Amino acid sequence: MQGETTSASVQTETTPQTKVHPHHYTRVLFHHEPHQYQPRNVNRLMEAEKAAAGFNTRVAVALTKGVGTMWTAYIFTVLAFVGLLGLLNLLNPITFLLATWVSQQFLQLVLLPVIMVGQNVLGRKTELQADEQFHTTMSTYHDIEQIMQHLSEQDAELLHQTKMLIQLLEKNGISLQQLEAEAAATTHLDTFVQPQPADSAPVTPASTEGEKPNT
Repeated sequence: MQGETTSASVQTETTPQTKVHPHHYTRVLFHHEPHQYQPRNVNRLMEAEKAAAGFNTRVAVALTKGVGTMWTAYIFTVLAFVGLLGLLNLLNPITFLLATWVSQQFLQLVLLPVIMVGQNVLGRKTELQADEQFHTTMSTYHDIEQIMQHLSEQDAELLHQTKMLIQLLEKNGISLQQLEAEAAATTHLDTFVQPQPADSAPVTPASTEGEKPNT
């Protein structure tokens, strides 16, 4: 029993223990870095800014939109004809002076800054759209750069694997010329040709009419 145990121990010491190593070549080719900017809805952002705006901003926007209508154009046309009739002494001079004051002083001095404020508020949406378009373009450019870098890493890895295969073939005494010659010699028809096995029995010729079977 002791001899068997010693022989078994010697056998375990002499035989190498093969360790199963994990696949060591599992490096990641590329690490994607997402863009930090998140897209925004310009319409919702504009509505939120309008809701948070004060009284002055709302009045400026309302007057700006009101002035840009055809009804305002009709009112100003009537005011201009009133001034013309007063200039021709067809109306009371006080009416002419009032029409002149309204058209030349009140409307110009009051509506001019109000319209400028309203245009700035309404032009805010265009600014937001331009800013959003710029950031979206930069995000797209960043993604394209990431894709190009990924493709470059894949090309480098493919070249590395190709060099390793060529080195293995050269160590085994196989040249690329031999592989190309074998690839050129084999055709797609070879896969359909089924060689006859050598162990198959030969086909016996059919018996003639004069021969009789042995009884």
